[in-house]
Amino acid sequence: MGLSKTEIFTEEQNRMAGFAKALAHPARIAIIEHLFKINACICGDLVNEIGLAQPTISQHLKELKKIGIIQGTVEGTSVCYCINPEKWKEVESLFNTFLKRDFEIADQCC
Repeated sequence: MGLSKTEIFTEEQNRMAGFAKALAHPARIAIIEHLFKINACICGDLVNEIGLAQPTISQHLKELKKIGIIQGTVEGTSVCYCINPEKWKEVESLFNTFLKRDFEIADQCC
């Protein structure tokens, strides 16, 4: 299997694809929704809320943090996560621009 040729795409296309990939799992969507609902969270709370094993939750948190959608701070033995508002605005802006394109509906399509 060949490597992805990301260099042939624009920076914006690559950023949007990265965000889409990070959001492309229902557990990650559930984590983000929960973080928005309570405005902060500790990993153990997510295990109880989402219903997945702690290592699985940790892997999903790692992916969301890697792309910057969430941020975390260490508090003793726990890590407290929240939405990164600056990055979330970027995600919102990219997807709004992409999804709100106007087009003429053709009489016949394909």
